[in-house]
Amino acid sequence: MKRWALILLGVLLVSACGIYSFSGTSIQPDVKTITIPYVEYRALRVNPSLSNDLTEALKEKFRKLTRLEEVDVDGDLEVICEVTGYDTKATAVTADELASQTRLTVTVKVDFINRKHSEEEFQNKTFSAYEDFDATLSLDAVEAGLCESIIEKLVEDIFNATVAQW
Repeated sequence: MKRWALILLGVLLVSACGIYSFSGTSIQPDVKTITIPYVEYRALRVNPSLSNDLTEALKEKFRKLTRLEEVDVDGDLEVICEVTGYDTKATAVTADELASQTRLTVTVKVDFINRKHSEEEFQNKTFSAYEDFDATLSLDAVEAGLCESIIEKLVEDIFNATVAQW
């Protein structure tokens, strides 16, 4: 019985301090708002929906897993992202020197501003994620599914680097 009381007390202390939550975030108690501007697209190869999809996925992740209120400008936290790379390349070659696998890689540069705790912010941090697909398929045929998976990975990495600090 004493053991359970100590465990419960520990859980209450950890959650009461406001720095750690069960979603894995470590947001200071005085941080209340976040700004996530539209993700700029600067890659040479064009994907017209990637910026919008990435922006919405980031906003959704922060909405679901934090208590932060989203504001249009000057949030206590600001996550500024820019797609800098959208590339394909062969990753596996057959004995006939033909590509059997192709990799789609998306690279994003992130600036994280913390207006309350500047020691936690960073500039020009690069995140990349990729998915492989059969080289006999065209990128157009598989692009939507690949991008969905890549965006999920990027959002997880960006979220962890900004508010989970993993």
